[in-house]
Amino acid sequence: MTKPHLALPIGDPAGIGPEVILKALTDPEINEKCQISLVGDRELIERTYDHLKDQWLEAKDLVHPETLNIIEVDLAPEVREQIKIGQGNAASGAASFSFLQNAIAAVQRGDCHGIVTAPIAKSLWKASGHDYPGQTEVCAQAAQMDKYGMMFVATSPHTTWTLRTLLATTHIPLSEVSPSLNADLLARKLDLLVDSLKLDFGIAAPKIAIAGLNPHSGEDGQLGREEKDWMQAWLEKERQRRPYCQLQGLVPPDTLWVNPAKAWYENANSNAADAYLALYHDQGLIPVKLMAFDQAINTTIGLPFIRTSPDHGTAFDIAGQGIASPASMKAAIHLAADLTVKRMDGI
Repeated sequence: MTKPHLALPIGDPAGIGPEVILKALTDPEINEKCQISLVGDRELIERTYDHLKDQWLEAKDLVHPETLNIIEVDLAPEVREQIKIGQGNAASGAASFSFLQNAIAAVQRGDCHGIVTAPIAKSLWKASGHDYPGQTEVCAQAAQMDKYGMMFVATSPHTTWTLRTLLATTHIPLSEVSPSLNADLLARKLDLLVDSLKLDFGIAAPKIAIAGLNPHSGEDGQLGREEKDWMQAWLEKERQRRPYCQLQGLVPPDTLWVNPAKAWYENANSNAADAYLALYHDQGLIPVKLMAFDQAINTTIGLPFIRTSPDHGTAFDIAGQGIASPASMKAAIHLAADLTVKRMDGI
């Protein structure tokens, strides 16, 4: 089996990204499974290590920066001095954007095979002059891909069942969700999901549950007309186009998550689907975070390389206190390594 080489940009250096990375890389299983290169400013990484070790943690709780391979992104001294742990600002936003760019460049040069991104603050990207919805869009733009998706993956610690949730729309206001949805968009997202299930997870004939948009999926037009006017007709065409798939829907949003919750907590052999297509951010992520806050991983599908990320933010309010959990970062690294090997060697 080929050992994958993953680039880990440290995210916003004022947030918990450097901390959870330094904690996660103490895991011997990670070091056996893959080669890791951090992408960031070495002085900031060392500063985080020293701060945590001196005030909060023991040396065994953190990997020492001297043992790490670091793709160095040297910040200007005046920028570095503006960055304080727990105090995100435009300087830390600019730094995190540069770290991501350098990680993508490492993959495109062939130096690394995939990327695991630590959290960034979108508002601080914007404050530093980088107006992107998130790291997903930067990766897609760099790869020149216009068809991509944000999927969340988590494996239950109770039953070992795997939850997979793709969002049809992502970081847009709720008022823009319905105008943004159309048959072409949903078909593209379903294409991405079906391809990823086959390529990355070895599921060639998947069962996929597709959410309705309105309460009770519109209740025949009484609670919203999107389902009645076009969504159900779109789904019927997809069923004809994909006879090898079992497409369930349009499932009322308030019952969509009953079977996955049973599979997550009680019985991995329940009637849960292989994947779920949610139509907007909170419809998919409230249940994901409720069930799997420390296990969920964000993976961008549709890219020519693997990119995963922990499903949590920068948490400036607890940064530097030694209490940030590395669980999601560990899971993101493990998934990236597993998926990269499948891409490199075939399932």
